[in-house]
Amino acid sequence: MNNKINVAIFGGSGYGGSELLRLLLFHPNVEIVLVTANEHAGKPVSDIHKNLNGLTELIFQPAPENIRSLIDLDIAFFALPHGQALKLIPDLPEPTKAVDLSGDFRINDPNVFERFYKHVHSGAIQKQFVYGLTETNRTAIRSARFVANPGCFATATLLALAPLVGSKLVGGRIIVDAKTGSSGSGIKPATNTHHPQRTNSFYVYKPFIHQHLPEIEQHLSSLGDYQDGMVFMTHSMPVSRGIFASCYLESNVGLTNEDLHNLYRKFYEDSYFVRLVDGSPDINWVKTTNFCDISIHTDGKNIAIFSAIDNLVKGAAGQAVQNMNLMFGLDETTGLRIVGTNP
Repeated sequence: MNNKINVAIFGGSGYGGSELLRLLLFHPNVEIVLVTANEHAGKPVSDIHKNLNGLTELIFQPAPENIRSLIDLDIAFFALPHGQALKLIPDLPEPTKAVDLSGDFRINDPNVFERFYKHVHSGAIQKQFVYGLTETNRTAIRSARFVANPGCFATATLLALAPLVGSKLVGGRIIVDAKTGSSGSGIKPATNTHHPQRTNSFYVYKPFIHQHLPEIEQHLSSLGDYQDGMVFMTHSMPVSRGIFASCYLESNVGLTNEDLHNLYRKFYEDSYFVRLVDGSPDINWVKTTNFCDISIHTDGKNIAIFSAIDNLVKGAAGQAVQNMNLMFGLDETTGLRIVGTNP
């Protein structure tokens, strides 16, 4: 592309906005023209995100009163709390594209959405949204105007399960035991989510009612013969970044470890950001990167799949940029070939 993609970030002061800035400031095809943060309006971005000190002169702006006036935007990223993008995206001027990092447009069924998110469904505009799990939905994302970026737990879980569900090899109920770091709760501390409370603790939260469950089941149903449901449990672990998902199921046929590795290798052969590893993934290997590391194990019928991602990158901002790349005809890895650290 000869021309830069003009980008706006709505909600630039949180962790999701911070990661979008970290990635997009150095994206070769992007020009960031607007970053909003009402409570920090007028402040330099680098005053709030110290890791960007000396790297940008952007100033946080208040959210525009009339979003229809933003006629020069090519794409807007929405990194806002649930419920806010619902009110803003319908007013975007055509043909501006959007990627929403909240849960506002992930669920097609209005009753399910309202039960899990406690907001009124988006209505007709929902039909314009494509679910943005890049590795399973590339074709639809390429031609989409609006993309609903998946949740972090959903990303780790779906990438772990998609090859088996897509191949119709699941023989019964799936059990998912997923764990996340404290950054998944956002930048503002609360009683149970503040890191000092979590740093030496481990606990389950939202058993059976986590809001990522319906989007996982909805997308699995679109991939293959998914019928038997899922037990989905989420836990807080005492780290700042990372999601580790342990998925257990029984196959409807006998499979060897070699069979599984061949299946996953074939399914993800064109997916740069999915890496198959021996033994176990480790969140340290994927932190600050857009990679998802997966390992698969079986005793013949019982199958265990483990996946690890950075919840703020592949689980949020990195996947959003990956989707933007597809939406504008770029290689999906552009600006995202970032390695982690060791240690």
